[in-house]
Amino acid sequence: MRIPTSVFMVGIGGIGMSALAQLLKYRGYEVCGSDREESPVVSLLVQKGVPVAVGHDQCSIPAGTGLLIYSDAVPSTNRERERAKEMGIPEISYFEALGVVSKDARTIAVAGTHGKTTTTGMLAKILQQCEKEPTAVIGSIVRDFGSNFLAGREDLLVVEACEYRDHLLKLHPEILVITNIELDHTDYFPNLAALQETFGKAIARVPKYGAIVANPKDPIIAPLLEKYSSLTAVFDYTAQAVPALAQIGEFNRMNARAAKCAARAAFPHLQEGCIDRALMDFKGSWRRFEYKGETPNGAVVYDDYAHHPTAIAKTIEAAREHFPEKKIIVAFHPHLYSRTKSLVREFALALALADSAVVAPIYAAREEPDPAISHHILADLAGETVEALDSFDAVRDRLLSEGNDALIITMGAGDIYKIAEQIAD
Repeated sequence: MRIPTSVFMVGIGGIGMSALAQLLKYRGYEVCGSDREESPVVSLLVQKGVPVAVGHDQCSIPAGTGLLIYSDAVPSTNRERERAKEMGIPEISYFEALGVVSKDARTIAVAGTHGKTTTTGMLAKILQQCEKEPTAVIGSIVRDFGSNFLAGREDLLVVEACEYRDHLLKLHPEILVITNIELDHTDYFPNLAALQETFGKAIARVPKYGAIVANPKDPIIAPLLEKYSSLTAVFDYTAQAVPALAQIGEFNRMNARAAKCAARAAFPHLQEGCIDRALMDFKGSWRRFEYKGETPNGAVVYDDYAHHPTAIAKTIEAAREHFPEKKIIVAFHPHLYSRTKSLVREFALALALADSAVVAPIYAAREEPDPAISHHILADLAGETVEALDSFDAVRDRLLSEGNDALIITMGAGDIYKIAEQIAD
C-alpha cells in the first residue's frame, strides 16, 4: 500500500508515533493528530508545525483525511477510531505504517531487549557524521538531534524495532541488529522460547544480500543464527573496538560496538576515525541516565528509563563505577502488572544492589490491576533496604531528605521522571 497525502494519527504523542509524524511531515504529507495529554513530545510536535488536539473525546479528524494511523496503546473503542470507521477512513497501526515506509528504503533495524534506543541513536549519529544522510526513527529524544527523528534521504532508514506483539516482523530490514535477547513483555511472550521464535522469524526475513549484526556467542542468539540465518552474513559486533564515550557503563560500550558494526556492515569503507569521532561526540538521549540537577540538600539527581531487572542492575553497577563515593538511591516505578509479577524476584535482586530504594505503585499502562502483585510485595521480597511508598508525593519527600552524599536515580518506563524534575534544581 501507499500512505495517502493526508494522515490523522491517534496517540501521536507516543515516542514512535511522534517520530513517524515528523517523518511524514518532512516528506510533504499533511499530518495532524491527537493525544490524551500534554507532554514534552507533544510540545515538540507543535513546535515543528504538526497540529495536536489534546483529548480523544471530541473527534478532531479533518474532512478529507485519507488514513488513520493509531498507536497500539489506543484501543479499538477509541472515539476517534470509531469515528474514522463511520467516515470510511482506513486505519493501520504505527508499526504497519512504519513497515510501509521501510519497504521503500534500505532499512537498518535495531532490535533487542536492551540498548535499542542508544544503539539506534549512535548509529544514526555515525551515518550522519560520515555524510550518509540517514533518516532515523528513534525511541527517545536524542540530544544530538534535538528530536526522536533525524531527517535524511528517503532511501536510507535507521529505525528502532520493538519485538512486542511481533511488531518487528512488520519491518523490512536489509540489516538487522540484535543487541541481546532476554525475556520481557511477558503479557505477550509466555516464555523465552516464544520470544526466540519471533527473533528467529525476523532473522529469516533478512535477505541473503543483507546482514545480521549480533553476538554469535550469546547462548540465546547462537541457535537462532544457526537455524534461521541461512546464507545471510553475520557480523559479530563484540569484536569492535570503541573509543571512550560520554555515556557510562559497559552496556553502553556494547551499544557503541553494535552501532559501529552496523555502520560498517552497511558501508564497509567508512573511515574508522569518522565512526569513532561520532561515538565520542554522541551526547545521549532523554531518560537514558540523564542528569537532572541537584536537590536543595545537594544530592545529585539522574533519571533513567530502566524498567527491566537487567537494565536496573546494569545502571546501578555503572553508577557505582562512575560515582564510587556516592550512596546510590533508586526510586523505581514498576511498569505493567504482568512484567512485575513475572519477574518479581529478578526485580527484587536488582533493587537490592542499591544502597537503598523506594518503590512507587505499579504503572498499569495498558493493563488492568492484578491483586496478585503490588509494589509492597516487590519491596518486601527485596529486603530491608527497599521500601514501598504509596504515592509520588511520598516518594518525592523521601528523596528530598537525602544529603549531598547521595546519588538519586529515578527509574521506570512510566512518568517517574517527573519526580526527578520536581526535586532537582
